[in-house]
Amino acid sequence: MARSDIVDVVSDYVQLSKRSGANLFGLCPFHSEKTPSFSVRQDKQTYHCFGCGKGGGVINFIMEIENLSYRDAIEFLARRAGMQMPAESDEERQLRGRRAKLLELNRAAAMWFFENLSKPEGAAALEYIRERRLLPKTVKRFGLGAAPNSWESLVDEMRRRGYADQDLIDAGLAKRGKSGGIYDSFRNRLIFPVIDVRGSVIGFSGRILNGEEPKYLNTSDTMVFQKSRNLFALNLAKKTKRDMLILVEGNVDVVMLHQAGFDCAVASLGTSLTPEQARLMKQYKDTVVIAYDSDGAGVKAAQRAIGLLEPAGLQVRVLRMEGAKDPDEFIKAKGPEAFELLLERSANHVEYRILAAKAKYDMDTDDGRLGFLREATQILAENPSPVERELYAGRVAEMIGVSADAVKSEVRREGRYRAAAEKKKRERAVMRPEVSAQPVSKSIRYENVASATAEEGVVSLLMADPQLVIFTGELTPEEFTSPFLGRVFAKIKERWNAGAAITPAVIASGLEPDEASHLTGMLQRPVNLGQAREAMADYIDKIKTEKLKESGQRDLLAVREKYQKKKGLGG
Repeated sequence: MARSDIVDVVSDYVQLSKRSGANLFGLCPFHSEKTPSFSVRQDKQTYHCFGCGKGGGVINFIMEIENLSYRDAIEFLARRAGMQMPAESDEERQLRGRRAKLLELNRAAAMWFFENLSKPEGAAALEYIRERRLLPKTVKRFGLGAAPNSWESLVDEMRRRGYADQDLIDAGLAKRGKSGGIYDSFRNRLIFPVIDVRGSVIGFSGRILNGEEPKYLNTSDTMVFQKSRNLFALNLAKKTKRDMLILVEGNVDVVMLHQAGFDCAVASLGTSLTPEQARLMKQYKDTVVIAYDSDGAGVKAAQRAIGLLEPAGLQVRVLRMEGAKDPDEFIKAKGPEAFELLLERSANHVEYRILAAKAKYDMDTDDGRLGFLREATQILAENPSPVERELYAGRVAEMIGVSADAVKSEVRREGRYRAAAEKKKRERAVMRPEVSAQPVSKSIRYENVASATAEEGVVSLLMADPQLVIFTGELTPEEFTSPFLGRVFAKIKERWNAGAAITPAVIASGLEPDEASHLTGMLQRPVNLGQAREAMADYIDKIKTEKLKESGQRDLLAVREKYQKKKGLGG
């Protein structure tokens, strides 16, 4: 991707203007911010956000912002540069073939589920469809289907079509039993195919038909499907002419809203909303209206979603549905026109949170009003907009019958308290290196912080001066306690032995997004090359010592510690 300069590519998405040393800065496209903390280094061909921690090379950037796989990101950049796709390695060819096989299997399964609706084994699903008043054209548009109430119907059919048992397991369509055989993952459920924005069936969501739990069952994460990075019906909603997306809780709500003319509805897939899903919505619209259930759980889920959508740069509004539990119930009771009016009157998310807090208290009592004031000031204190704080402080004051200045004073006090608490939290983290040394991403955890810190030191030195590889001696990736850092070390040595370039962008490519972000974050720290050989020796010694501790080789460890003391190295 040498012709895809990172500054040129990033500039398509971010206005880079502020320069500080070798870095160009702009507002981060991955979270909401007022002051630029997103930096791009042209000399290293990397990006890093000092706010949210995202980082990597140009391929990582396109993977993250366009929600693409590694190979698709390369293809995207090749097309952008007017180049032919680089030749595939054998491994890449095998992976692409495997992906194609699983997508082909998912499509075959989706057709089989759909065909079941016209057979006796689909009677229960068809009855549920009729009860929910779903029209035939809606069923066809979403490709709804039926999973029979049996253990091996899909397995038997797909075997008959030539698919292997491992294909079914890898696609999440079957599970292996204790006896070694396999059985259907989806049984006695109304099936909703999950289709990505390119039109491929990547997974399934099934609603139970007999009242058992779980109510919804989704395909487990596979090579072609990750729940946290996809949204149900986005393939249809992306075509809407409306200026918003409507976020609901369940697949049935999505289908019913589309049938009623609200073709911008989407839902997360059996999990709470994720930051990746929030960024995915931002790619298509600037406004999201939350239309979660009106019960307590729905209110909590809506407030959590607000905390993810707003940092992604989205304008957030929330529906308050009185007299109905969910959008489907509301539309059936009052009609699409009433729901349209509800959309137009949807509340700003700050107003929604304040009204939700007010509903929890008896406003006819002093204790109730004070309780509401405490919660409302907490909501306002965390709002970064001075204008909104001022506006809603006045409204809160009206609700409890006090002066606006009194509420503003409480908001300022709460803000100072929060700032002090955050400062203490940071100080505690500094005093607890076993916590502060952990990567921000929970997908990368250090089981042995002492060794991982030394492993980071080895990688940082090698990235600063690749010629230091010759001083790593017999250190192997297998001695690293962090699999992620071990893979980075292996890649550096592999490229060194091949005489290939070793740059942050090259090493970051091929890593998972969280891994690339952590690597580029590591590389922002200053490295002292004046004592590089000595530092490398100390890091390697620490890694090997920790490895001996883990393996229980106490005799060798005692000899090593004796040698260290003799050399004046300490423990």
